[in-house]
Amino acid sequence: MKKHNQWIFALLTLAMAAAPFAGLFFKDQDVYANPQQATSVMTVSEEEVLPAFGTTPLKVGSSGQDVYELQGRLKHLGYYAGKIDSQFGTKTKNAVTWFQWKFGIEADGVVGAKTKLKLYNATKAWKPTEPSTTTAKKNTANGNTAAADSGKTNTTAELSSGNTMGLSENDLKIMANAVYGESRGEPFEGQVAVAAVILNRVKSPSFPNTPSGVIFQPGAFTAVADGQIYLEPNEQARKAVQQALNGWDPSGGCLYYFNPKTATSKWIWSRPQVKTIGEHIFCM
Repeated sequence: MKKHNQWIFALLTLAMAAAPFAGLFFKDQDVYANPQQATSVMTVSEEEVLPAFGTTPLKVGSSGQDVYELQGRLKHLGYYAGKIDSQFGTKTKNAVTWFQWKFGIEADGVVGAKTKLKLYNATKAWKPTEPSTTTAKKNTANGNTAAADSGKTNTTAELSSGNTMGLSENDLKIMANAVYGESRGEPFEGQVAVAAVILNRVKSPSFPNTPSGVIFQPGAFTAVADGQIYLEPNEQARKAVQQALNGWDPSGGCLYYFNPKTATSKWIWSRPQVKTIGEHIFCM
């Protein structure tokens, strides 16, 4: 009897000693039985610490993952319609400028902290939908990017054929947009004159040296201020740009023009006036 009691005591002692290890075993079993739950917890914590963009301002010439995210977010809102190639070019700058103008930010085409914050808050639902690439520059050099550009048309090719200033296709396209936004309804000569003024400014040391720089210079064109710059140009606007590229300058070398019925600037009236075409007065 005494020996029997000793065996019972020994078994109870062993059971008590093993209890903590049994708890650990079953706890582990619970985690492995539901691995998706454990994974989801880990995934959430990782996503919460992922930053939006980097700290470096983005501008023309920038490239990499931040530009990929920038283009994706702008495309999500409908401001950017080009290829997501991680390269900050003219088309990306135009999209940034449009976004900045719409959201009340200085429209300088540079993506700083304020623009990044506005864009992030406006696109919290955005998720990457296109694979990022590190070969965009190489593709551009080979002409692959230009061939894949959805905006490339026969009319753009026609514009390029008369391009003796080495302007990009994006510059030619935005010029047609500006002519359409500024002077549709004007006689064809007046539309060519508007295109010529843009080119005259490009050639002048007093203005930016690209059509996009001229057109998006703050306060320079009404069509930029009221958003009409983003209307799709018609064939006549494209032909007006072509004629200006071919050397026709109905303005006589002017750098400015204005509509006397709608002009609010007193300064513009001080410029030497050269001629009137349609509703516009062209001046130096």
